Amino acid sequence: MKRTDGNRGSGGPIPSMRARGGTAVNRTVLWRRLLAELLGSAFLAAVVIGSGIAAQRLSPGETGLELLENAAATAAGLFAIILMFGPVSGGHFNPVVSFVDAAFGGLSWRDATWYLPAQVAGCVGGAVVANLMFALPAVSISAKHRASPAHFLSEIVATLGLIVVIFALARSGRSRSAAAAVGAYIGAAYFFTSSTSFANPAITIGRMFSDTFAGIAPSSVPPFIAAQILGGALAVLVIWALYPRLTPADAADIVVPHHADPAERAGLAAGDGGSVSHPPQ
Repeated sequence: MKRTDGNRGSGGPIPSMRARGGTAVNRTVLWRRLLAELLGSAFLAAVVIGSGIAAQRLSPGETGLELLENAAATAAGLFAIILMFGPVSGGHFNPVVSFVDAAFGGLSWRDATWYLPAQVAGCVGGAVVANLMFALPAVSISAKHRASPAHFLSEIVATLGLIVVIFALARSGRSRSAAAAVGAYIGAAYFFTSSTSFANPAITIGRMFSDTFAGIAPSSVPPFIAAQILGGALAVLVIWALYPRLTPADAADIVVPHHADPAERAGLAAGDGGSVSHPPQ
């Protein structure tokens, strides 16, 4: 499948458009992708925090059962949210995922930078909505301190595993299984990590605004985010070692394959002065 791009005279072909998979995400208009990331992140925070509040009320004093309820709702909710918004933006909802994607050429660095505030704002908004749905103050800063060496290590491991799962599926052509795999991994990581697997700087910030079961104290946020960034950096090294043939086309299909609608493709192709050939949807 070939693509002729009319922008070669302005500094060469756009890197993310070098192959089939890289065309879609950077060719869908940016505001739609940002809206999808904002809404998806908001739903994610609402699921995580809301289910934590519900678990506390349904199973008071039963910490293990509360965690099981919270984990099950998060895993199922994440699966559905990725399916809802993934076809537009890829379903990242996580700055580490976006910047690792940019490192492999699947997303431009500029767009990854734009994804970041949308993801953070969405998670903060989702926390506020979750609080309000359970008749709590819209904002209540968490007092739950989680920072410890064990939590720091847990966040490195949780984030490393999440990123490798996503890119392993992309490299092996199984991106359409990513929604289920990501949900399953996060659900399991609630239990096999002492930090309950935040693995996401945006949701870490959002959870700070709810003094409930899923909350995190502001003083614990910086070490959590530092651990998540370190986990993402280590994941890049692991992916390079395990999947040296990972291409920008592969990376552009994470978390799930996403494509511009036919009207957008036609208009953008006409505006480029070139033609685009896409695989059947």
